[in-house]
Amino acid sequence: MDADNTRVSKRIKRHNELDVYIKAFEAAMGIFELTKAFPSEERYALTDQVRRSSRSVCANISEAWRRRRHKGNFLLRINDAEAEAAETQTWLEFAVKCGYLQASTARPLYQTYDRIIGMLVRMIHNPQPWLKK
Repeated sequence: MDADNTRVSKRIKRHNELDVYIKAFEAAMGIFELTKAFPSEERYALTDQVRRSSRSVCANISEAWRRRRHKGNFLLRINDAEAEAAETQTWLEFAVKCGYLQASTARPLYQTYDRIIGMLVRMIHNPQPWLKK
C-alpha cells in the first residue's frame, strides 16, 4: 500500500485510519473554523458551499472504503472525493477574491487540497491495494 495513504505499521481497518481521510478531515475542520468569520450574507452561499464540499471529501472517502468490494463503486466514490476537493479549492479562491480570506491564510489550505487530490489520484490509478479481497 502507498505510504501516502496509510500507516504502514498497521493494517487499516476503518476509513478514518487512512492518511488521506485524516488530512481531509483536518482541512475540513480548518475551513469550518475560518468560515465562522465570513459575513452573514454569505451564510447560505459561500459559507455553506465550502463547508459542504470540504466535508463531502471525507464522506466520499468513507463511502468508498465501505464499497471497496467492487472496484467500480470504490473508484466512483474516490473520484467524487477528488472532485469535491477541487470544488473546495474553487470556493477558497472565491473567498480570497471576495476579501473574506487573506491569500496567505488560504494558500496552505489550497496546497493541502492539492496533496489530498494527489493521494486520491494515486488511489484511482492503483486501486488494487485498497479493494477488499
